[in-house]
Amino acid sequence: MSTAETLLGLLAVGARHGYELKRAHDGHFPQARPLAFGQVYATLARLVRDGEVEVAEVRSGAGPDRTVYSPTPAGLDRLRRWLSTPEPPSPYVANVLMAKVVTALVSGGSGRDCLRIQRAAHLARMRELTALKADPAGSVAQTLSADYAIVHLDADLRWMDTTAQRLGELAKEVRS
Repeated sequence: MSTAETLLGLLAVGARHGYELKRAHDGHFPQARPLAFGQVYATLARLVRDGEVEVAEVRSGAGPDRTVYSPTPAGLDRLRRWLSTPEPPSPYVANVLMAKVVTALVSGGSGRDCLRIQRAAHLARMRELTALKADPAGSVAQTLSADYAIVHLDADLRWMDTTAQRLGELAKEVRS
C-alpha cells in the first residue's frame, strides 16, 4: 500500500491533522498493518516538502498544537494519477513456499511435509477470516479485506494441490 497516496486520498475529503489521518487509515483498512504515527508525520513532511500538501492551520488547545494539512492541486493530481494507474502484476513467480518445497527436495527433505504444514496454516487463517466476516459489528471494509485475503489463500491452496500432484516429477528434476 502506498502511504503517501493513501494519505492524499484521506485528505482529499477534508483537511485533517496527523492523528485524524492515522485513525481514518486504520478504520478504512482494518486488516492492514496499522500506520505508525511516525510514518504518518514523516510522510506528511515529505508531501509538504514536495508541494503536494500544505499546512491549512495550526489548532491550539489543551494539548499540543495540532497541525492541520490539506492537499494542494499538485497533490490531488498525484492522487488522480495513482488511482488511474494499474498495479503491474508481479514479474516474479517464485515465493517463499516454492523455495521451501524445492529446498526440502534438494536437501533430501520432504516437500510433501512443507505443503502439509503450510496447508494447515492457510486453512486456519481462512477460518479466522471467515469468522471475522461473520462479525455483525464488522464493517464492509473489514469484510472486503477478509474476502481479498481468502481469495489469495484459496489460490495458494490450489497451487499446493497442483504442486503435490507434481511433486514426484519435481523431486526428480531438482535431484538430477
